[in-house]
Amino acid sequence: MSSSEIEVVSSDAKAQHNSSEVAVFDVFTASAYGDFEKLRKFVEEDGASLCQPDLNGYYALQWAALNNFPDVVQYIIEHGGDVNETDNMQQTALHWAAVRGAISVADVLLQNGARVEAVDVNGYRAVHVAAQYGQTAFLNHIFAKYQADFDAPDNERRSPLHWAAYKGFTDTVRLLLFRDACQGRQDKEGCTPLHWAAIRGNVEACTVLVHAGTKQELMVKDNAGFTPVQLASDKGHRHVAVFLSNAQWAHSNHWVDKLCCGKMADIGYAPILFSIIIILTVLFINTVLAAPNLTKVTAVVGLWGWTTVSLAVGSLIMFYRCSSKDPGYVKRQGDVGSHKDTEDLLLNIDLEGSPIWTANWSQLCPTCKIIRPVRSKHCPTCKRCVEQFDHHCPWISNCVGKRNKRDFFVFICMAALTSFLAAAIAIQRIWTSIPALSTEETWIHHVVVQNPGVVAFLLMDIIVLLAATILTTSQASQIARNITTNELANAIRYGYLRGPDGRFHNPYNHGCQKNCADFLIQGYTDDNEIAWRPFQQVDR
Repeated sequence: MSSSEIEVVSSDAKAQHNSSEVAVFDVFTASAYGDFEKLRKFVEEDGASLCQPDLNGYYALQWAALNNFPDVVQYIIEHGGDVNETDNMQQTALHWAAVRGAISVADVLLQNGARVEAVDVNGYRAVHVAAQYGQTAFLNHIFAKYQADFDAPDNERRSPLHWAAYKGFTDTVRLLLFRDACQGRQDKEGCTPLHWAAIRGNVEACTVLVHAGTKQELMVKDNAGFTPVQLASDKGHRHVAVFLSNAQWAHSNHWVDKLCCGKMADIGYAPILFSIIIILTVLFINTVLAAPNLTKVTAVVGLWGWTTVSLAVGSLIMFYRCSSKDPGYVKRQGDVGSHKDTEDLLLNIDLEGSPIWTANWSQLCPTCKIIRPVRSKHCPTCKRCVEQFDHHCPWISNCVGKRNKRDFFVFICMAALTSFLAAAIAIQRIWTSIPALSTEETWIHHVVVQNPGVVAFLLMDIIVLLAATILTTSQASQIARNITTNELANAIRYGYLRGPDGRFHNPYNHGCQKNCADFLIQGYTDDNEIAWRPFQQVDR
């Protein structure tokens, strides 16, 4: 691709140090290190000006804003500092505050007349700078409180969403999409946010963009004629290329693709599994219990046999419940009134005490436009967010979540037990029906020739037994630990599954006995503990 790398807004800011370890010799260093007493001395006793730049063209107000000293910022403003003064790059103090997400400083600046839409020489506004540095909380704050334009273009027609996608800040991408930022906008090079995410190989950013978008974004070509999947392949990002290629395949218009990835993806394999259960039940009755060439069924065998048939019927009932039951869909905004028709949704939430919002931006679903509970996830197949999302099971054509996981567990337990009993009865019937054989004939050959129906049933049943046993064991282990399949598979991505030392830690595990009791009695476990760190402590 003949595009140049995106040039990030420049900042000659030095890391913040303790003022006792550095030489504070003027208003600029005092502002940069938050030494309020020395700043007052320079201004009130020495008569230093706060309206003049340093040798590099930067102002004291910018240094204080960069390092998040709101008291210093307020003092500088009260003593002549201009909140809209610009440096050589036409950047204001608000641009500098955006670099490190200094929300309290932004409040002071904007309440004292700073222009939220001020642009520098590159056309960057504070929203662009915040997106470039992944300052999601800062972005949300100035969107909600000061009505900043979250879709504003810079000189290259790149929006904050372009920048967040390019830099790989998935939380920022999620927030912007939640705010309905334009996903299909092309910059001067014809690139959409998805193009830039593909160029950098940002898998998570691509995933969020694809799930929240349409097939049009997948097929858009830049000025050089490349689609996002072609760019990802050209740059050697194999995982991104495969993901985008699969997404294109799912949106294909070819009738074969529609059949395989459209209808089948919607219906799933539930009809196939339903047919397998029916076929196995009929085969069991006809070839095992009522087979004419096997010995007569005894009372004990008959009792266990019809118990097995009853379990198979019960499995069908549980199968229907799993497939048709609401797995725990989170209500969407359309169900309770759109957030666009009321006050800002995020602004109305008590960030400190809300049991729903826990200061993690992955709780925002840009597709459903909701703030979802912790442990929930958006299912791209069902196109809904599901509480305590475990996994999407194509064999029941439904998600497994908070409201149907117990039904699912009962179903697979019954399936495993039914398969085991059926296999045991089939083997017993075969074993007791083998006559005295000639020396040239083996018993295996005799069984296959004389009872092919029983053999066919037994092979199919053993496959089902193995699959059901493995799944039951896995689910039982997870229930005992109060963790979901999704959390186990993505533990490295979920901050609430890491302890203070950075190692895996499940805060919802209250012990095997309580976990199992809650699950069996209620059908789900209560998420009483807020596992995310407080809002102010979320690290970038």
